[in-house]
Amino acid sequence: MNTIMAIKGKVQFPITLDAGVWIFDDRRIDLNTYFTEGVVEQEEEELTIVSKHWDRVIKEGSVAPPTLKTERQFEKVKVLTGSFGIMLDPFLKNAEPDPNASKLIIETADGDIMVPLDQAYQLILAFSKDGKPLREDGPVHIIYPDGSNREHPIKHVKAFRVE
Repeated sequence: MNTIMAIKGKVQFPITLDAGVWIFDDRRIDLNTYFTEGVVEQEEEELTIVSKHWDRVIKEGSVAPPTLKTERQFEKVKVLTGSFGIMLDPFLKNAEPDPNASKLIIETADGDIMVPLDQAYQLILAFSKDGKPLREDGPVHIIYPDGSNREHPIKHVKAFRVE
């Protein structure tokens, strides 16, 4: 399976994307939690975290923070078992679409799909499911930002063409 795709068309800089290297990218999104976590007010969340920590310290005593080795071990397990995606936004911005461009055509093995360019920036490129690359119907699955097509994403993506 080829993991290489292109952003081409009315762009200043045509870009080649390789989905095989995104697992190491810090911008990756954990798709297991991205659509299920509710929106919590920032202040409430911070207060809850501090409160829980204080309660734990009172009950159990203070605990040394995890070591770097332990953190790497948890990260490795997460990478080997998780489902990940990455936003199209930084790649599309780096390609610098022509100011007159208005749509993004997603070229797939099943036909072309048109998305308005202003909405295309929020698309999520899923590249891993349960720790495995999307070999059968990949290299990426395209998921809308609201997750409405999560169960039936756009598959067999070959390239992105700006028009």
